[in-house]
Amino acid sequence: MIASIAKICESGIGYCGSESVVSSKILIAGGTVVNADHQEVADVYVEDGVIVDVRPNIKVSDGVRIVDATGKFVMPGGIDPHTHLAMEFMGTETIDNFFSGQAAALAGGTTMHIDFVIPVNGSLSKGYEAYVEKAKLSCMDYGFHMAITKWDDTVSNEMEIMVKEKGINSFKFFMAYKGSLMISDELLLEGLKQCKSLGALAMVHAENGDAVFEGQKRMIELGITGPEGHALSRPPVLEGEATARAIRLAAFVNTPLYVVHVMSIDAMEEIARARKSGQKVIGEPVVSGLVLDDSVLWDPDFITAAKQVTIFVFVMSPPIRASGHGKALQAALSTGILKLVGTDHCTFNSTQKSFGIDDFRKIPNGVNGLEERMHLVWDTMVESGQLSVTDFVRVTSTECAKLFNIYPRKGAIRAGSDADIIIFNPNSTFHISASSHHSKSDTNVYEGRHGKGKVEVTIAGGKIVWENEELKVVPGSGKYISMPPFNYLYNGIDKADENYLTSLKAPVNRIKPSL
Repeated sequence: MIASIAKICESGIGYCGSESVVSSKILIAGGTVVNADHQEVADVYVEDGVIVDVRPNIKVSDGVRIVDATGKFVMPGGIDPHTHLAMEFMGTETIDNFFSGQAAALAGGTTMHIDFVIPVNGSLSKGYEAYVEKAKLSCMDYGFHMAITKWDDTVSNEMEIMVKEKGINSFKFFMAYKGSLMISDELLLEGLKQCKSLGALAMVHAENGDAVFEGQKRMIELGITGPEGHALSRPPVLEGEATARAIRLAAFVNTPLYVVHVMSIDAMEEIARARKSGQKVIGEPVVSGLVLDDSVLWDPDFITAAKQVTIFVFVMSPPIRASGHGKALQAALSTGILKLVGTDHCTFNSTQKSFGIDDFRKIPNGVNGLEERMHLVWDTMVESGQLSVTDFVRVTSTECAKLFNIYPRKGAIRAGSDADIIIFNPNSTFHISASSHHSKSDTNVYEGRHGKGKVEVTIAGGKIVWENEELKVVPGSGKYISMPPFNYLYNGIDKADENYLTSLKAPVNRIKPSL
C-alpha cells in the first residue's frame, strides 16, 4: 500500500502535499454561512476536523489559520450520491480510481461521495472486499451502495450483513443491461421486501432491459451502428415504463424507492405522479441530464479522431436526451419533484470509448461530472433563478446526507459537524476543459463550458485541500463513512402497513353449506 501511494505521488498523477496530512485549526472569517434552511453572516471555527463554533466575531489565539471569506459563501462540501470509481464494466475498467476521482471531486467542491459496489459473481461479501481494497487510495470521505445482481438465500443473508455490520444502507437493482447486471421483476420484488425489512433504501436503474435489447437488435438490422444508435435503441418511453413499474412494485411492497439518474420527461412524470399520491419516491437527476442534449450524436463529421471522441464521450445510460428534457428536469428540481443531484461519474478515456467505433453496443457507457457538478448546478440553477442559495446546498449536499442517514455529521455547517466546507465565490468564473481538469480521462463531456460561480477553497476533514488552484491531497487519507438504516422515509411505513391490513376486511368468515 505504501509503495503504491509513493508511486502515484512520484508519477505526477497525484497531487500530494504534506500540509494535507496535518490537522489544523482554521477560522473562516466574515463569510455568509449557508445551510439548507438558512443563511447568516458568521465566522466558522474548525479544530481537529470538526466544526467547533459558528457565530459572528469569533476570537481566536495565535496559531490559528485565518481564511478571509468576506463577500463569499461558506457552504457544506458537496456530497455526490452516485459514482462509479475503479468499476469493471463492459470489458474494461473506469479510468478514474478512488484517488484521481476523489482528487477531481475536491477540486470541484465535493467532499464526499457514495460509490456503487458491484458484487463478484453475485457475492456481496466478495464485492465489498474488492471495493475496500480499491478504496485504500481514497483522499476524502466516501460511503458505499451495494448492487444486487442475483437472488438466493445467501444474497438475502449478505444484505443483512451489509446493513448491520458494514454500514451500507442502500441497494441498487439494475432493470437494464440484459445478460450482465439486469434483474427480473421477481428478483426486484424479493429485493424490495428485504430492503424494507432491513430499513435500507432500494434504488433502481430504470430502463426496460428486454426492450432495450430488442431496440439494439433493430438498430443493427437497420444498419445504424454509430453512437446515435445508442440513443435510438433506448428511447424515453423505455425509461418511463421501467420507472412506472418500479414505482408500482415499491408501492405494492410499501417501501421507499430511489430512482437514480432520471434522464427523461417520461420518468420524471412518473415520479411526480407517485409523489403527488403520497408515495415515498426520490428522483435523482444527474448533471449531464440537466445541462446537455443529444444533438452531438447526430453530428455528420465523423472523419477526424477528435470528432469521434467528442461523440463517443456522450454515450451513457439512460442516454442524454433530446433538447427539452433537460429544461423539464431543471423545472422538476426547482419545484422539489426531483430531490438531489448526482453525477453518475463513470469515466472512460478516448481509447476505451473507441472500442465501439463499429458497433455502438460496445462503447463503454459513462460520463464524468465529479469535478464539474457544483459549478454547473450553480450556473444552471442558481444564476438562472431556479434555485435559491439555500436550495443549492440542499440539492448538492444536505438532502443526500439526510437520505443516507449521515446528517448532521455531513451536509451542514454547524457545531459538531465534520469540517467538510467550501468557500464559494459567486462573482468568480469557471471554465471546463480536459486539459485542465483533474480526472485521469483525456476527454470531458462538458468541454468548453464556462459560467459564473467558483469553488475557491475546499476543506475536507478539517484540512485545506484546494486553494489558489492547487490540490494538496494524499492517497489513503480518506475515511469510510458508515451509514445506518431507517432514514426519514421510513417514518410512517409501519402505520401504513397497519392501515392496509385493517382495510382488507379479509379473510371473510363464510358459512359452508352442510352437505
